[in-house]
Amino acid sequence: MATTKDTTKKTTNEKVEFLFKKENYLIIITGVVVLIIGYFLMSGGAQKPNEWKVEEIYSFRRITLAPIVVMIGYVIVMVGILKKPNE
Repeated sequence: MATTKDTTKKTTNEKVEFLFKKENYLIIITGVVVLIIGYFLMSGGAQKPNEWKVEEIYSFRRITLAPIVVMIGYVIVMVGILKKPNE
């Protein structure tokens, strides 16, 4: 004795809601761009694969500036995720 359920689909004209609002996505995208810039600042330093210049590896740009920019990028992404949209 199997019971049958009404499996008809209800068609409604409900508006689909995204998880975040447009403002949140713009903040997250900005944070990702800052992250990419930070990782780009960390890259490089060798003209040939087996030759490294110590001055270039331990430069201000790679040791100080790039990690700060990357951390700022992560903070921006977190703000974009946690920010409540103004409605």
